[in-house]
Amino acid sequence: MIVIVGLGNPDKQYDKTHHNIGFMALDAFASKNGLVFTKKKYNALVAEGMVCGKKVILIKPQTYMNLSGNSVSEVVRSLKLPLSNLCVIYDDIDLDPCVIRYRGSGSAGTHNGMRDIIAKLASDQFSRIRIGIGRPSNNIPLADYVLSRIPKEKEMYYIEAFDKVANILEEFIIKDGKIEARSV
Repeated sequence: MIVIVGLGNPDKQYDKTHHNIGFMALDAFASKNGLVFTKKKYNALVAEGMVCGKKVILIKPQTYMNLSGNSVSEVVRSLKLPLSNLCVIYDDIDLDPCVIRYRGSGSAGTHNGMRDIIAKLASDQFSRIRIGIGRPSNNIPLADYVLSRIPKEKEMYYIEAFDKVANILEEFIIKDGKIEARSV
């Protein structure tokens, strides 16, 4: 079994914001694979099904970004999931917009949601896909920037990025998490 987590904030006001890139990428992956978020479990919205011949559970924590570890740790504990079967997708201000980086482990960097997950799991030995959102310009406070809506003219670039994320996730599923680090 593979668990893929997309990070974001649950309220409608956060739809299509930079900080909800993880939710958006997971929604695109779910749609591509005919999965629907119909359950509420683990303090999250959950979609389950078969992808590439394997059972996959998609998780969108509803605990707000900075407390994402509550939901993720509950999933891991409840399912007795090996961390090698976990992948988390999230936004990264340290990457240019739409740049994607996959790694099999590592630090949280500047991301508070990932810091909480690592703290609650007491490990950073799980896969992650970071999707670049870039840094704010014109002295916009970071919190305001990550919670701002993605400009309409940039949405199509993120849609292309989500296709690349889906390809990485399919490889992750097929190879049981044993894939090489990469940037695309």
